[in-house]
Amino acid sequence: MLRVFRPGIVFFAIALLSSPPGVGAQQTVSSEATAPVPPSIRAAKRVFASNAGSDSGLFPHPFSGGADRAYKQFYGELKSWGRYEVVSNPQEADLILELQLTSPLGPADASKQKGASDPWPMFRLVIYDQKSHYILWTLTQTIQPANLQKTHDRNFDESLTALIADLKNVSGVAKQATP
Repeated sequence: MLRVFRPGIVFFAIALLSSPPGVGAQQTVSSEATAPVPPSIRAAKRVFASNAGSDSGLFPHPFSGGADRAYKQFYGELKSWGRYEVVSNPQEADLILELQLTSPLGPADASKQKGASDPWPMFRLVIYDQKSHYILWTLTQTIQPANLQKTHDRNFDESLTALIADLKNVSGVAKQATP
């Protein structure tokens, strides 16, 4: 029995087989690919640190201190870092750094098999351009859970330190420090 091929199918098969390797194949983005950081983040000289607050139920347990603990520590780290001049008036700043400690609500029926996870408290740092008021960058850092108060507080401190390290990386300081 003789099969009849349609010209369109034959043409497609010939075109596919004769094309160079990689043409028509789906290209994937490397996990090592770098996205551009807005130049205003790296060029900024002055920042205003904004306290977007903390969700209720996080103080005094699981974390010791008060609701402004995250902001006070962040502000202190920012001042001691010395990369930016920290100003007291947002109108004088190049960037606004808005820090918030959140405790997100999770799904009612969390199922790790389906990809849902238990929500943990996290720091969220939003970097705004002072002139346009647009968000330039957002950094988040999860605070790992613990059983003891002392460990909760240590995890809080470590996550805030990691957030500052992320900010240093985005601002270009971390790359300049490594040879």
